[in-house]
Amino acid sequence: MINIQQNKKILILLFVILAVAGFFRVWQLDSNPPGIYPDEAINANQAIEEPGKIFYVENNGREGLYINLIATSFSIFGVSVWSFKIVSALIGILSVLGLYLLTNLILSQYYEKSSRGIATYIALFSSFFMATGFWHINFSRIGFRAILVPFILIFSFYFLFRGIKTQKLWNFILGGAIFGIGFHTYISFRVAVLLLGVIFLFWLLSYIKQKLYKKFFIFVSVFLIFVFIAALPIGMYFLENPADFMGRAGGVSIFTASSPIKALGKSLITHMAMFNFLGDYNWRHNMSGHPILFWPVGIFFLIGFALCVKDTLKHLIEIIRKKLPTEQANKFFVSCFLLSWFFIMLLPGFLSSEGIPHCLRCIGAIPPVFIFAGIGAWFLFEKIKKPISENKEKLTGKMLVAVLILFTASFIFAQYHRYFISWGQNPQTQNAFSYNCVAVGNYLNSLPNDTEKYVIINEPGPHIPLPVETIKLIQHTQNKGGDTNYIFVEQINDIKKTDRPISIILMDKNQEMLNEIQIIFPDGKAIKTNDVWGFGL
Repeated sequence: MINIQQNKKILILLFVILAVAGFFRVWQLDSNPPGIYPDEAINANQAIEEPGKIFYVENNGREGLYINLIATSFSIFGVSVWSFKIVSALIGILSVLGLYLLTNLILSQYYEKSSRGIATYIALFSSFFMATGFWHINFSRIGFRAILVPFILIFSFYFLFRGIKTQKLWNFILGGAIFGIGFHTYISFRVAVLLLGVIFLFWLLSYIKQKLYKKFFIFVSVFLIFVFIAALPIGMYFLENPADFMGRAGGVSIFTASSPIKALGKSLITHMAMFNFLGDYNWRHNMSGHPILFWPVGIFFLIGFALCVKDTLKHLIEIIRKKLPTEQANKFFVSCFLLSWFFIMLLPGFLSSEGIPHCLRCIGAIPPVFIFAGIGAWFLFEKIKKPISENKEKLTGKMLVAVLILFTASFIFAQYHRYFISWGQNPQTQNAFSYNCVAVGNYLNSLPNDTEKYVIINEPGPHIPLPVETIKLIQHTQNKGGDTNYIFVEQINDIKKTDRPISIILMDKNQEMLNEIQIIFPDGKAIKTNDVWGFGL
């Protein structure tokens, strides 16, 4: 058990972990990633222009909660890149705290009463790995609504398991309400309903053994009622607009492939390999092709995963033999829950055939992955600690503290270098986040207010392309979102000279088009900077 002195140390360690999480999520927030991807920008623009919707149909359809959180941030801090991205950052920091609370709670059921302090240390390891993990850091700094999925899962399960443990009704109310809010976040959250089925099954079996049938049905009913109430607004929307329910998911499904079974097999292999071997190739999500876990965490993850599988099989055999005591039944429940969470939240990735492996679609698997890593780290820590304590008892404490400090410092530095330098300063990352459109927006903002501004969309197609959203957002940060004209190439001749200065900017650098504009306006002057090409009159 953990005494008062240990509690102080644990609180200090947790505070340090949260401080590290905050640093990784807030440091250079307005400049790293180096740009704003159009899928992010449209969220911010709609938060400015039309907040308050339950669902936004543009850009393949998006649940409205995240956009409305951005609108709230803008109303408090004003419109800026920082106030846009701080929403994801705060959600990410709170998720790290939540992972500690949840891991400590569920693993306290896993270990024997005499050694339940182990759960606390595993929780510290897990939250530290999440605090410094590129996978979670990255999505905590991007304006994608998916970052809400691990946050909602962590806290809804925390209150649900707390309710099961304490049998206090308010926990089920909170847990149910939070889970219901999850349907307002991101399409991949919906598969979490399967995970509820796993929890309810084991919960029922536990309560049957304790003859608490009535309490089980009351608690489940309360939980589900509040899930229903919280999810009702978006449920009503989908009933009225069923075509919006699946959005883009149908277009990337393995079932649209010529051979769904082959596509499923390929998707399974690539997604299971992304943790330690070949990761997501999309520069917005990952260091292209690199494992999504830092290699020591990847090893800890494999060990923790293997230990949970081993315990699950061992306890399953004991169940078949009808020789499973209550303490072991709790272990079986916890290990099954973690494995179920892992595989169920990988389903959105498994069932897709486009852009695989795709760590954004699998974002709901982040919590169990880092819990497995925490279990593996503690297992290795115990293996290392034992021989040291046997051979050099007097030096054990100091040696372990020194090793842990060195390990932590090098770990933080390595992750800092990976995110802010190796990835953040890579030209491929700039391209992935439409940095050129940010540069165009900043240039337009720098022009005098009386300048007539035109952006030439030198892309094929009859519609205004999505990258324009990035330029609009940058202009919104200076209250200039509506003073620019976006025109297609064939409309250049419609530009009429006036007494006011005119600036014509190309969305993408194109010397041939610049030459054409020079012919139309021979008395003008070409504008060429490192990031912006255009023409001034």
